[in-house]
Amino acid sequence: MSHIQAPAATRAGGDQTRAPAYGWLIVAALSATTTVGYGVLYYAYAVFLTPMATALHTGTTVIAGALTCSVLASAAAAVPVGRWLDRHGGRALMTGGSVAATLLLLAWSRVHTVAVLYLVWTGIGVATACVLYEAAFAVVITWFRERRATALLAVTVVAGFASSIFLPLTGHLVDRYGWRDAILVLAAIHAAVTIPGHLLVRRPPRSVTGDREPAGRRKRANRSADDGQRRRRIVSTAVHDPGYWALAVAFVCSNAAVAAASVHLVAYLTELGHTPQFAATTAGLLGILSVTGRLATTATIRRASPATATAAMFFVQAVAAACLPVVGHGNLGAVVSVLGIGLGFGVSTIARPAILADRYGTAAYATISGILAVPLTVAKALAPLVAAAIRDATGDYLWVAEGIAGMCVVAGVALLAVRRLDAASTPPVERLPEKRLPEN
Repeated sequence: MSHIQAPAATRAGGDQTRAPAYGWLIVAALSATTTVGYGVLYYAYAVFLTPMATALHTGTTVIAGALTCSVLASAAAAVPVGRWLDRHGGRALMTGGSVAATLLLLAWSRVHTVAVLYLVWTGIGVATACVLYEAAFAVVITWFRERRATALLAVTVVAGFASSIFLPLTGHLVDRYGWRDAILVLAAIHAAVTIPGHLLVRRPPRSVTGDREPAGRRKRANRSADDGQRRRRIVSTAVHDPGYWALAVAFVCSNAAVAAASVHLVAYLTELGHTPQFAATTAGLLGILSVTGRLATTATIRRASPATATAAMFFVQAVAAACLPVVGHGNLGAVVSVLGIGLGFGVSTIARPAILADRYGTAAYATISGILAVPLTVAKALAPLVAAAIRDATGDYLWVAEGIAGMCVVAGVALLAVRRLDAASTPPVERLPEKRLPEN
């Protein structure tokens, strides 16, 4: 199999594989910061669409475009952010990103033109690349080996409630204070939670990873040069591995399907004959179901490989999406279909870092993950627009639903193909020992 082999110290078991208590403190801190980050820097934006469009004398489509620019800016920043995390760790980058995001939120509360809105949200997109899941996962996986899936699950389960917390909170703030002052309150919450939370981030001590501390300045310099060469070799191993690109196909298709479903589900349920209230309430199950899906996937991983467990969840999603046009006219059929679709929400979020870290190790994880994050984020930004174009061209959501089902099938098949590609790989891709990098 073309993954990077763990060091002997960790393979041997013992105390080296147990993360110190401080690792769990970091998990708790990042659970809080990602929840607030997603709630303030992503989900809350939907509540501001109408009041901002009125204040800036434009349409909601133009206002929504600023969020799309933010997502694309995050994709553009993913690779350099990943390289920084591999070389220097997360503390400075994540803290700086939190400070920058807070200042940009303050600027957002005072925008008076669409051009400035787009500029501010492009900056927020760069900041989100530094502080949300990708950066948090890069920190967490360096602290955990045997309990890595549990640690990742803890972060994603808590953050899975971001929309459930911040959508109603933001709505209340806008109703009471108006949209500009509501943003100021959100900025204060963001600063109070994320800045001190990210200041807690540290790299693990070498006792966790089995490394020995190099003695002397020259040895440390030589080690730094060796580590740079190792990172480049690991990244080269990954990008020349067919299995890596099979994973890319799987998660791009999954991200596109989830993004299209989350944006258009309410409108589709309404088109099927349901009341707007029923449609919104049923679609609201997606956030809770995403947590359920993550828990189910993590439990399944204990009995099957992460790729197999995740593929199974994608197939469940595909069946549910394909059945929605047939059974979705009734209340029970609609709810059951949404249940199936929702179970796949968030699964790739927890599966992807676990699969990548297991396959390629942690020394260059953030760079490898950052390369993969570029097409994933672009898919997330563009899939809802493509779905809207298909709906307008065909006159209903039938082909959108079937397209979502098809993407889920492709995602599942691509994950299952990874094992077949590994078995056919001759000679096997070089395995490199996993080392810790020095603290900077």
